[in-house]
Amino acid sequence: MTHYTPSPDPEPQEPIANSPNSEINYHSISDNQPNIFTGESLVDLRKYDQSKFDRGRPGWVILLWWLVQAIAFPLTPHPVNGIRRWLLRLFGAKIGSGVIIRPTARFTYPWKIEIGDYSWIGDDVVLYSLERIAIGKHCVISQKSYLCTGSHDPEDPAFGLIAASVIINHGVWIATDCFIGPGVEIGANALIGARSSVFKNMPAGFVCMGTPCRPCTRREIKKSS
Repeated sequence: MTHYTPSPDPEPQEPIANSPNSEINYHSISDNQPNIFTGESLVDLRKYDQSKFDRGRPGWVILLWWLVQAIAFPLTPHPVNGIRRWLLRLFGAKIGSGVIIRPTARFTYPWKIEIGDYSWIGDDVVLYSLERIAIGKHCVISQKSYLCTGSHDPEDPAFGLIAASVIINHGVWIATDCFIGPGVEIGANALIGARSSVFKNMPAGFVCMGTPCRPCTRREIKKSS
């Protein structure tokens, strides 16, 4: 019979460069795992407080919306956009005529969302609307893109919440899997290339791409024949 002999704990690793804590307190965090973490946490999440944040509706309305979105949206037939427009309007969203919204799109607080006429919201798009999200007419928000109005103060030990609007002007195309950060405005008829991350305003009429996103070339639109 082979007997298992546990190996001794590994030698402590060197501290991470520029660690706030020059000495590592190695103590077991479980029976079998040594603690290899270094430095002190500069953030105390116990102090996090969003009591001053206005969600815009009472808690029971928010819960009701989340239930409707989780159950009703995925069950609506793919081409029946009118039902989804109606549900969003019922909860306070301003939705224009002819807007296409896929069943897997997600809206955190619909009463903080505006979508102009004939715009498209693709599959698995997330509109994280802690603050206002305004999308103009004839815009395309392609699948898996994330419009984010919320972040946190990196210098605040309580990890304070920061919220700022996102504005998408008329004729913008946000291609697949893009991230649009808080406080960003995309100029009219701009094109944001696939998988770009946008952290500042983008000019009108430009093709913009990259992480971080930058204007590259003018967006040329062919004249209608």
